[in-house]
Amino acid sequence: MSWLLVAVIVAATTLGDYLQTVSMKRHGEIRDFRPGALGRLAATLARNWMILTAIALMAVSFFAFITLLSIADLSFAVPATAFSFVTETMVSRWLLNERVNWKRWTGVGLVACGVALLAL
Repeated sequence: MSWLLVAVIVAATTLGDYLQTVSMKRHGEIRDFRPGALGRLAATLARNWMILTAIALMAVSFFAFITLLSIADLSFAVPATAFSFVTETMVSRWLLNERVNWKRWTGVGLVACGVALLAL
């Protein structure tokens, strides 16, 4: 059950972050931080299906994490769910076409090794 919750957390977090990124890149840079402009921005984003889906996915991730904490140790839950760093880096590289340098790939490899050690 613990690993199923980890999979839900990783998948929901990765997809949620992907949708947020795509949506905000389409929207463009926020340059006006006056209260009225921020209100219009909030109203625009509240009608964006990608942002709403991302928020729902983050809620799923949060509640799955809370559930995971109720059945597993914190020393397992936090490192295991760090696998989302691996999946998000792969998504950013291959779906968002972002540049990922060797230092980041090294970090991703170390995180993956850490999660693999938890699985033993």
